[in-house]
Amino acid sequence: MYSSNLTGFILAVVSSAFIGSSFIIKKKGLRRASANGPRASVGGYGYLLEPLWWVGMITMIVGEIANFVAYIYAPAVLVTPLGALSIIVSAVLAHFLLKEKLQKMGILGCLLCIVGSTVIVLHAPEEQSLTSVEEIWELATQPAFLLYTASAVAVALVLILYFSPRYGQTNIMVYIGICSIIGSLTVMSVKAIGIAIKLTLEGTNQLKYLQTWIFGTVAITCIITQLNYLNMALDTFNTTVVSPIYYAMFTSFTILASAIMFKDYSGQSVSSIASELCGFITVLSGTAVLHSTREPDPPTTSDLYAPISPKVSWFIQGNGELWKQKEEDGSPPSFITILQQDYFK
Repeated sequence: MYSSNLTGFILAVVSSAFIGSSFIIKKKGLRRASANGPRASVGGYGYLLEPLWWVGMITMIVGEIANFVAYIYAPAVLVTPLGALSIIVSAVLAHFLLKEKLQKMGILGCLLCIVGSTVIVLHAPEEQSLTSVEEIWELATQPAFLLYTASAVAVALVLILYFSPRYGQTNIMVYIGICSIIGSLTVMSVKAIGIAIKLTLEGTNQLKYLQTWIFGTVAITCIITQLNYLNMALDTFNTTVVSPIYYAMFTSFTILASAIMFKDYSGQSVSSIASELCGFITVLSGTAVLHSTREPDPPTTSDLYAPISPKVSWFIQGNGELWKQKEEDGSPPSFITILQQDYFK
């Protein structure tokens, strides 16, 4: 069993290395493309003709495949938190290749992630030995996990149908909440598919079972929903804020779902469970520290002093009356500005 966990650990580390590297390679490709045309952030698609960007995409695909296989050999409570290692790889490579300075607090964040990941690996539960998709289906249809699934779907629907149209553009937790909750179901279904593929390759055909195709349908639906709202979150809010919050919530819900479905902590001592939780909290802390020290990307607009929010200016006319002008009204006549304030303060 421990050899299975070791295989999953190695694959998770390899996955993090490839995914973390892909961010840097794609960013260098985007920089090259932007030198010859409009940037991707303003609607440019020149990066599709840049070979370096495609190298980054291939690197990311390899990393995601390794991550997929890691879930076959190790429990989600081991694989998912190790995703933080990709942040370390990205930060270190950015320091040397993109000249994005890694500050002292950033180095501390990296060390915290490494220490937390080490604690998680040392105290991770053993992976269950499953021999068919039917066994996984029994785990997925147990009352506790059905209750979790129903609750997750209900909360996600409320967020999508009610909160998203009203508060999605102003509250970061709406989009990220949808991604994280649905993401936990994605991991469970992907793990089931991975085990089914592994058993099929070993000679026990699992494609003949209806449950395999149900897991596949659930996985595709969840992945599409998750990516859709993750893109909306990234497009609406700052990446340096989205990334640590999404990582924390996604990992937390995934660990909870895995603990309920696969009973990962069954048979473990209280000290092992407490140690793994401490390791997870340490990784979360390191991720938050690392992201808080990242320098923001330069603005895409040519006007470095363009205001972030609309402003209202008050002008005094020659007859002594006050005249209010919104920013979008254009430049005012030759009045004297006596006050300028943010519109949303």
